[in-house]
Amino acid sequence: MTNSVNRRAQASQKRQRLTAAAARVLHQQGVERTTLGDIAREADVPVGNVYYYFKTKDELIQAALSEHSAHLDELTGRLEQLADPRDRLKALIEAWVDQRDVAARYGCPTGTLAVELDKRADGTLDTEAGAVIRRLLDWSGRQFRELGLSDPDDLALTLISAYQGMSLLANALRDPDIMTREGSRLLRWLDSLRAPDAHL
Repeated sequence: MTNSVNRRAQASQKRQRLTAAAARVLHQQGVERTTLGDIAREADVPVGNVYYYFKTKDELIQAALSEHSAHLDELTGRLEQLADPRDRLKALIEAWVDQRDVAARYGCPTGTLAVELDKRADGTLDTEAGAVIRRLLDWSGRQFRELGLSDPDDLALTLISAYQGMSLLANALRDPDIMTREGSRLLRWLDSLRAPDAHL
């Protein structure tokens, strides 16, 4: 019984290592350039074992998207510990800026994957990548709504669009300072937003 439990735990850990490795390697190399062997090396797992857990590259991409989704849940869960929705949004921006070197090198993990998957003919995985971005939009919209601001969904769209834009430009120009400068601008923008009935 103990051996069976240990084997299941090891298998679960190996699958998790492969999933995390898939998210990293796909972000760094892109879908088309990434091989199952690349992911196996990153996870320190024999390439034959990859096929045991994931039959196709698309299954690994789907696992990577799940990993991105889990990271988003973890981040927003931490942010929810802050009492003020404005502080949550500011902490989100600060988290983006903290990742400026990664963004300058590889772009936004989910955004770049969504763009790359959109170019594929099958059209299923790009929808899943879009769903992760949609969840971030919805979470941001709830924060703006809690602040009592007009057009909270539009404000969320402005915020997430700014993030995608600054990630793209930081990556295209290999300039992490773009994330810093635009992050500061977004923080000032958040501070300037007032509910319609708020008084200074």
